[in-house]
Amino acid sequence: MRIATMAKALVGLLLWIVVALCLFLTLVPPFLDRTYYRGPETAHFDGARFANPDGDSAPVPATGFAFLVQRFLSMTQQPPWPASVPVTPGLPPARVDGQAMKVTWIGHASVLIQSQGLNILTDPVWSDVAGPLGIGPKRVAAPGVRLADLPRIDLIVVSHNHYDHLDLATLKTIWQRDRPLIVTGLGNDSVIGQAGVPARGLDWGQRLTLRPGIDVVVTRNHHWSSRWFADRNRALWSSFVVTLPGGNLFFAGDTGWGDGKWPAEAAALGPVRFAALPIGAFRFKPGQMAADAHIGPRDAIRVWDGLGRPWALPIHWGTFRLSWEAYRTRRTCSRRCSAVAGPVPIASSIMLSAAASTCLRSACHHRRRATRASRRAVPRGASTASAEVETLRNRS
Repeated sequence: MRIATMAKALVGLLLWIVVALCLFLTLVPPFLDRTYYRGPETAHFDGARFANPDGDSAPVPATGFAFLVQRFLSMTQQPPWPASVPVTPGLPPARVDGQAMKVTWIGHASVLIQSQGLNILTDPVWSDVAGPLGIGPKRVAAPGVRLADLPRIDLIVVSHNHYDHLDLATLKTIWQRDRPLIVTGLGNDSVIGQAGVPARGLDWGQRLTLRPGIDVVVTRNHHWSSRWFADRNRALWSSFVVTLPGGNLFFAGDTGWGDGKWPAEAAALGPVRFAALPIGAFRFKPGQMAADAHIGPRDAIRVWDGLGRPWALPIHWGTFRLSWEAYRTRRTCSRRCSAVAGPVPIASSIMLSAAASTCLRSACHHRRRATRASRRAVPRGASTASAEVETLRNRS
């Protein structure tokens, strides 16, 4: 009797799910048309959805539901991660004037860059969970700077609409306090606007001038976008160049290697002085997610080389668990890449001078020397969740 009752309840639940799914598929497309960008077709936009012009070698699942199923099925195969890692938050200065530059890694893809009296923030995410309704990857390392301790922000760039990069709660808090200029790719401005926060949506190659000689340029990278179940690639993904006296700033966003031409395209806008390059979430099981949507340490070096080998900070690792790789990736990297991320587990905050921040810059030609130097500079168990890199007035 009990089994029959449970069976009826299960059938009823399944019927409600089918009805809800039908309503969802009926109502969502018109909603998306109002939410996302509608404009003329281009080489990477068909009038409704964006695409990587260099193609996708491993496309993402056709629907968000398929993606969630694949994620769930792969969870039992993932190596363990710590529930939390202690981080001592830093306190950045109010401003950094002139050509001096201070870069603070807040965690994941959130980076604070201070130079020319400007405070620039990339993909700010202070929420504990990267997902809707508190469902999603939970951060294991607290932000390297408390939200209340942030200096007044002048510019925010948002690379795409994934929850670990576009955090509406954080954007709303910062905008209400500082009223910064927010620049993002086409379509993401509508998502941000739903929180009552104005943003400027630009296409690849478009720019805004902050002041004479300082522009923010939206540049190409290789990724995808989705925030709901049926909105795959309805908004654009991007990297950014901020032109600065003394050398440009490059933020790669979230990206795969693709055709490998986009780093040179960014470098063509002028010499790159500093680059924030993702190195995490690159190890995926077949079918779990797009294998070409993220770069690891090895491809990060290729990107860095295409940018002209500027000072660089590895980001997008050790904060949210997004893929199959273990928490410490030291043994998963080749010797050539070990100076990038291998010897740097997350645990505490450190300060690196320009002379000590050469781990990525030295990886190709001085591999052993850079590895030894990085191990001396970063004690075993040290953290980059709030690591700071000071790029001095003279790079040499």
